Amino acid sequence: MGINTADDAGVFQVRDDLALIQTVDIFTPVLDDPFTYGQVAAANSLSDVYAMGGTPLTVLNVVGWPKGVFPLWVLSEILLGGQDKVTEAGAVVAGGHTIIDRELKYGLSVTGVVHPSRIVTNAAARPGDALILTKPLGMGVISTAIKMGQAAPELEAKVGRIMATLNKTAAEVMGRYRTHACTDVTGFGLLGHLHEMMKASGVSAQLYFSEIPILPEALPFAMGETVPGGTKSNRAYLAPHVRLHPVIAEAQATLVFDAQTSGGLLISVHPDDADAMLTELRDRGVEAASLIGEVQAGEAGTVAVGP
Repeated sequence: MGINTADDAGVFQVRDDLALIQTVDIFTPVLDDPFTYGQVAAANSLSDVYAMGGTPLTVLNVVGWPKGVFPLWVLSEILLGGQDKVTEAGAVVAGGHTIIDRELKYGLSVTGVVHPSRIVTNAAARPGDALILTKPLGMGVISTAIKMGQAAPELEAKVGRIMATLNKTAAEVMGRYRTHACTDVTGFGLLGHLHEMMKASGVSAQLYFSEIPILPEALPFAMGETVPGGTKSNRAYLAPHVRLHPVIAEAQATLVFDAQTSGGLLISVHPDDADAMLTELRDRGVEAASLIGEVQAGEAGTVAVGP
């Protein structure tokens, strides 16, 4: 399993009862605090394994380091932040590689394991499935506001906690129900990743904006000049595939296209299991988990967003 269905990771079957999951991700800082940045980058990288229904096993640190720009304690804090999340995931840092780069970058190459019969793909959503999202949107515009010095320290800390939260619990809960498809919401935004899932599955989706969890602090930033370039690119690319209800305001529309960092899982689950999954997610601390729409028969890859 590889890039042919836009899945979150590559999967290689080793034997009848074991498959390896391989993924890698790396990005520039989204927060000022190096330890939290390390946590977020690690959580983001580990998320691809969780989205495939797997368990992280080992990781390799991948670092781009601008020589002479930062003191070495900054790198130490980044790696300690990454180690913190890898340990929480129950995985092991097996090594890594650093290169001299013009801009600071950090991420992980992750190896996970999964039973071949329990792989969750991006390409098996079915008409009638309920769509559940496990983290709120808005982290892209808020991260840009942080870079521009427009976000309060309290908001930076709040967003940092959300982005650093592993999707481990959500994945564990997902595995207990009739989950047909899953992806994590990152740089392509909610609608970008949903479009990929629907296209790969040969179906369409109906979302309801009022049910989508959104950080309330994000809306004012979405009205201003703090919209990331990735969010704008998402909207331009997805325009032929997305229908927005006329009552959805411009800033609201921006947020459903918003490029996320270390976002939640987007789960396509049998409709009869949706309420039980949602209840268990919230009971286990995934407080933002919400039922945001449903899968429908229709033109593959299209998404309608209602009020």
